[in-house]
Amino acid sequence: VQLQASGGGLVQAGGSLRLSCAASGRAASSYVMGWFRQAPGKEREFVAHFSWKAVSTYYADSVKGRFTISRDNAKNTRYLLMNSLKPEDTAVYLCAAATDPRSLRRGFVRYWGRGTQVTVSS
Repeated sequence: VQLQASGGGLVQAGGSLRLSCAASGRAASSYVMGWFRQAPGKEREFVAHFSWKAVSTYYADSVKGRFTISRDNAKNTRYLLMNSLKPEDTAVYLCAAATDPRSLRRGFVRYWGRGTQVTVSS
């Protein structure tokens, strides 16, 4: 499974960005996909993911109400719409695939995509 993240950039505080994570590979649809981020000097942090069959979504408290995860099954792509961005959201954002939702939230990830940089200026 290969994951390709894109859509990062520089934005002012209060602005929005949408990240994309395209998954490829025969078994890609078998995994739960989500987003993490890592800021300089900080540990990697879970951001958001779907549950199995996208029945529900999970968000870190720090992004709840501002970030929205969505998907396009036909393209096997996950999106992260980030609104009301704050300087503390500055980080490299990574998409990830795990065997189950709990494993993903705990960081037990099977596949990592190359990150995309998000920088929020104040």
